Amino acid sequence: MLLLEVDFNSDEAIYVQLCNQIILGIATSVIREGDSLPSVRQLADTIGVNMHTVNKAYSVLKREGYISLDKRRGAVISLDIDKMEELEEMRRQLRIVLARGCCKNITRQEVHDLVDEIFDDYSSGL
Repeated sequence: MLLLEVDFNSDEAIYVQLCNQIILGIATSVIREGDSLPSVRQLADTIGVNMHTVNKAYSVLKREGYISLDKRRGAVISLDIDKMEELEEMRRQLRIVLARGCCKNITRQEVHDLVDEIFDDYSSGL
């Protein structure tokens, strides 16, 4: 069962935190293809946020191809991700992350080690 928590003191928007936690849940196989997420009302009540916040997170996840919205089952994990599109988005994000690392003298090997470590965390799901 996926346990979602939000940091109300974070600079990161709550809906973004929810999206990221659900994506991490999929990557680590805590939640799998076909699993249902809590209803918008249930999740909003559980974590103490407005239903519009949860709705926005679910809308983003649907648009990005992580969930589908079913009238009977609600939000369901349904991966429909175009790999080439996803690689381009990763490239865009990595450019910024790696530029920050270069400014802080982080080496190529340190980055490779970090990527390997993170991939090992997700290896059961990939």
